Amino acid sequence: MIVVVGLSHKTAPIAVRERLAVQRDALPALYTRLLADRSIGEAVVLSTCNRVEVYAAPPRGGSLEATSRATIGALAAIGGDAVTMHLGRKEGGDAVRHLFRVASSLDSLVVGEPQILGQLKDAIELAREGKALGRTLGKAMLRAVRVGKRARSETAIGEGQVSVSSVAVDLAQEIFGDLTGRKAALVGAGEMAEAAAKLLAKAGAKIIVLNRSPARAKVLAYEVSGEPRGMQELERTLGEVDIAIGSTSSPTPVITVDLVKRVRKVRRGKSLFLIDIAVPRDVEPAVNDLDGVYLYDVDDLSQIVAQSLEGRAAEAARAEAIVEEEARAFEHWTLERELTPTIVGLFNRTRAVLLAELERSFAGRLKHLGAAEKEALLVMVDAATNKLLHAPVTRLKELAGDARAEGYVEAVHDLFDLSAIALDAITLGGSDGSAIDGAITLPTPGTNGKAQSPSSTIPRATVQASSAGTPAAATLASTSASASPREVAGAKDLG
Repeated sequence: MIVVVGLSHKTAPIAVRERLAVQRDALPALYTRLLADRSIGEAVVLSTCNRVEVYAAPPRGGSLEATSRATIGALAAIGGDAVTMHLGRKEGGDAVRHLFRVASSLDSLVVGEPQILGQLKDAIELAREGKALGRTLGKAMLRAVRVGKRARSETAIGEGQVSVSSVAVDLAQEIFGDLTGRKAALVGAGEMAEAAAKLLAKAGAKIIVLNRSPARAKVLAYEVSGEPRGMQELERTLGEVDIAIGSTSSPTPVITVDLVKRVRKVRRGKSLFLIDIAVPRDVEPAVNDLDGVYLYDVDDLSQIVAQSLEGRAAEAARAEAIVEEEARAFEHWTLERELTPTIVGLFNRTRAVLLAELERSFAGRLKHLGAAEKEALLVMVDAATNKLLHAPVTRLKELAGDARAEGYVEAVHDLFDLSAIALDAITLGGSDGSAIDGAITLPTPGTNGKAQSPSSTIPRATVQASSAGTPAAATLASTSASASPREVAGAKDLG
């Protein structure tokens, strides 16, 4: 399973979130720090203006608790004590549900907003580039993208959308009235700021785009039929425009109190509307205390947005049902993957013990038996193994979706000393265990939360124990590649 550690607009104010904001160029170093800890096997960092979250999975044999502690330590090293006290964490099924809710925009500032799915895809790709994405987390992330798409295609959660960008434009219209002929500056290149600039342009405003990259400024200006400028012209631009939207990746404010004071002298009493959608913030909060200056940051806008979304509750409930369905399916897949090597190891351990005893008999009182008789006894060993393990294996499979499953698996390993068998070397098509995924089909959870009747076939595996290399073990290994009808029947008896 996985864990998630982080904070969002729901758990921390913007003053705290900006301390932990991780820009794109800082991600490689963060991935290096995370993966350097042996308690973290995989990681994906999702950093947006509204949340910074690390999704992580333990290495083989590791615990979710240790992974959570290690992840908290890595984030605390970035943000300090002020951030640590706001960090939240979820583990196992709760973490999966949270991830799926994030992908479905159910946990967003604006329920139904489309940006988060693209941001999640970018985070997945960056984790892959950083070699931090493994099988478990990779599966969870791909499933999350699918859940997000289902939520948008099977519900109307995104229809009639109210967004931070649209609210910002509505506020500008309340302050200035008709925006035709008004001037607006886009400072930086954030996605929400671009959306706001396009809405302002559609409302008749003239757009000036400022960016550190002249090429980027030209591209954005072209998209909004605006004028590109360099960041060195910020002060002159603020003296000309009525509206400015800040969305840079600067770690410190680019629009300071002193800058705005100088600009006000040029503006001669004209109102200035500042929309700060950056995290960390682009505008010093104290700017809002100046006469004639109106400043709204992400949290201010989100409060207004929340008041406009009550009518979307029914569609959100439908999306929540999709999240729950997909989360249960993912838990089922995870348990199946965890149980498969355990069950195979249990069978191998039992066969190894029985074969060792049979080998001693072949060398002693039963040495007079011919090949046919020996083969019959080997088949009997398989039948006895199947009957002996039928009840415990059936019980293990019935634990799909049960919180006690992990404890049962650990108990089986301890009681039968499965660590003595090289489970990683079980011959089922690949030493990485990839070929055994799906080899055992667990029962599908019923609508009442209980597992339905299990039906699966346990594959025969080459015994990798102390009896390997003995005549009996060699015979068993040679017959495991093509099971006889009697063997198939015996395997089906396992339920």
